[in-house]
Amino acid sequence: MAEAATTPAPQPRKRSVLRIILLALLVIVVGLAIAISLQPDEFAVTRTETINAPPAVVFEQVNNFHNWPNWSPWENLDPNMKRTYEGPEAGQGAHYGWSGDGNVGEGHMTITESKPNEQIDIALVFLKPMEGTNPTVFTFTPDGEQTKVTWTMTGKMNFISKAMCLVISMDQMIGGMFEEGLAKMKSVSEAAAAKS
Repeated sequence: MAEAATTPAPQPRKRSVLRIILLALLVIVVGLAIAISLQPDEFAVTRTETINAPPAVVFEQVNNFHNWPNWSPWENLDPNMKRTYEGPEAGQGAHYGWSGDGNVGEGHMTITESKPNEQIDIALVFLKPMEGTNPTVFTFTPDGEQTKVTWTMTGKMNFISKAMCLVISMDQMIGGMFEEGLAKMKSVSEAAAAKS
């Protein structure tokens, strides 16, 4: 009696399902990488507040780093934060460093230009939790008896920053802190103006 011809067993269905899953994952990863790479290479966060005080009063809050604990939104996040001051008391060359917990990280900033009652340029450097250099500018514009203060921070976006911005933008991450800081600066400056 002749043996029946054997036909090759069909390939297991599991392999084709696995290939489809791997292909889908590859498409997602490539699509995500493209979306991340298409994000802007730079960012800018800007907020403005009108303060009922003359420019000289408001300017002094920013121009002297010793005044920052009165209004900076990051100053009270870590009560054990260590601060260092170098260079002149205020103005160009004044240097401020900080080191704290995960809420504030570590970094330093230096006033690179100080135009009395008009503009302050700051070189802001973050060391932890992520390294970054972010030029920061404060401008002070007289508006009658008030002062319009504009706080702007810019910076470059690396691949990780771009990926994070797919979930939440730099403006959303930092803008609220700028608003909080300017509101405190308004309160402090208006109180100082009322005394003088």
